[in-house]
Amino acid sequence: MNVQTATELILDSPFLPRSAEIVRKDRLNDTETLYQLRLMDGSELGHLPGQFVEVSVYGVGEAPFSISSSPTRGRAFELCIRRVGDVTGGLERLGLGDQVGIRGPLGRGFPIETMRGKKALLIAGGLGIVPLRSLIVNILDEREDFDDVTILYGSKSPDDLLFRDELTQWEAREDVDFRVTTDIAGPGWKGNVGPVTTLFRRIEVDCRNTVPVMVGPPVMFRHVVKQVLACGIPEDRIIMSLERRMKCGIGECGHCQINGVYVCQEGPVFTYAELKRMEEAML
Repeated sequence: MNVQTATELILDSPFLPRSAEIVRKDRLNDTETLYQLRLMDGSELGHLPGQFVEVSVYGVGEAPFSISSSPTRGRAFELCIRRVGDVTGGLERLGLGDQVGIRGPLGRGFPIETMRGKKALLIAGGLGIVPLRSLIVNILDEREDFDDVTILYGSKSPDDLLFRDELTQWEAREDVDFRVTTDIAGPGWKGNVGPVTTLFRRIEVDCRNTVPVMVGPPVMFRHVVKQVLACGIPEDRIIMSLERRMKCGIGECGHCQINGVYVCQEGPVFTYAELKRMEEAML
């Protein structure tokens, strides 16, 4: 092996972070911040909707985060991060122009190519809107390639809703059926109250040509799966993400292993036909 080949292998290694600069920070609420980053070498991240990256805060540690932006939006990419620990706290202290390490993109993303020409039913619960936003924006940027687009989003309260400006834009589009609900009503809230499954009463699902994609907590999965199965959609066409389970991202630590399946490598996106054989995944 010559020196050039060895260098290329090192640079392509999933173990080696690439430096990225924080170019924008937007506080979405008390706990979530949207970070826009750009790789220092000027290259695109090269991700698919539904994939994730490992972020290193130098001197603090590393953690996995779902990519929240679409690959259709250029070189910059976005991560929506909740402040809950050392790494996220370290990120919170960084400012514009500061650098972090990026490993990835990693994992299996949403099957957007097989969704083209079909109806998309996109369902998010809570923080599930973060990875699902990458697919939503990608579909809307290439809207002519898809049939009907329905977006259902459920949150704990109106204060917990993320990407509020975009929600307003999605709701205003004539080529999108966007519906939102909250578990509890807040001051001035005039929208639907109840779990995201209550929104199914307001839509029609074509079982012949619809691909449902859902991201959210396990309790949402159990109830939403029942709804889409009742519509006659086959198990191998129901798409789900287990993005919450990753740690190292390369199948070394075993943190994400479920019945011998490494979620970070074989997922985080699965079909329900695959997940139904892994009971722990639905807990």
